[in-house]
Amino acid sequence: MVILYVLLAALAVGLIGAAACIRVVKQFERGVVFRFGRVRPAIRPPGLALLMPIADRLQKVNMQIITMPVPAQDGITRDNVTVRVDAVVYFNVIDPVRAAVDVEDYISAIGQVAQTSLRSIIGKSDLDDLLSNRERLNQGMELMIDSPALDWGVHIERVEIKDVALPETMKRSMSRQAEAERERRARIITADGELQASEKLGQAAEVMSEHPAALQLRLLQTVVEVAAEKNSTLVLPFPVELLRFLERSTPPEKAKASGTDQATPTTAPAARNGLPATDIPPNREIEQSQRTGGPVALDASTASPAADANPPALPVPETAELAQPRWGGLHAGCADPAWQP
Repeated sequence: MVILYVLLAALAVGLIGAAACIRVVKQFERGVVFRFGRVRPAIRPPGLALLMPIADRLQKVNMQIITMPVPAQDGITRDNVTVRVDAVVYFNVIDPVRAAVDVEDYISAIGQVAQTSLRSIIGKSDLDDLLSNRERLNQGMELMIDSPALDWGVHIERVEIKDVALPETMKRSMSRQAEAERERRARIITADGELQASEKLGQAAEVMSEHPAALQLRLLQTVVEVAAEKNSTLVLPFPVELLRFLERSTPPEKAKASGTDQATPTTAPAARNGLPATDIPPNREIEQSQRTGGPVALDASTASPAADANPPALPVPETAELAQPRWGGLHAGCADPAWQP
């Protein structure tokens, strides 16, 4: 019985030792063997890995692509705008020995390098580049992280800037800028449309001036379009050009023959002070007759002064002051000699 117990104990110890010497490496892993603390150059592939008892230690290294989010970093851009940017880094191990020996925790090291690189990218870039030209910034950040990572046996697959958080004041300013830009484009498009329409209307006006019937056809077409809506009231435009067209189409009337008027008087009194005698009022004719020494009579039919055949004798004034008429009159030098008796 004692021998049996000894055999069973030896078998158990052998099984335990065999279990310690046999390890399983998964497909996405690689095994790094340390024998008495020294790394072995041979990398254990996926499958069963046999180790020496007590002497060998196996460390598994994951070869998958690791996705590591970079915490949001506050920074000031080159054009003095405060932003908050976060990113994500994709990397994998290409050298298991260096990843296990050269760096204590390569995942933490990559995270710290990514944060510092992100801050550096923010300080070197403008706000417009962060918002619209991210591809170039992603490439620059990838190069900055990949330089130290290669010494650790890690390869950076891709770096992406996820989000750029802006202050509320900057958001409002950018919205006003975008609104103004949209309004400018709308005005330019409207002005361009007006220019093209004016050119086409000018061409249409030239055609209608050469062919006046085209204007009438266009008028009839407008009437048809208005009448198609079944309106109770029909507004008919009547352009001025149509009147001109009708005026040109109407033949001119023949001029009627008429004799020349012989209404010119044979005799007419001479003008006084630049006015014809017919324009002189009767009271001034009387004044002038008094100045020349003979009275005049007003003809009831013509309302013109006429010389009296037998004028009565008037008293001669003794002085020149008494000779002036009480009602006033024209100067003696302005009297018309044609009406003197």
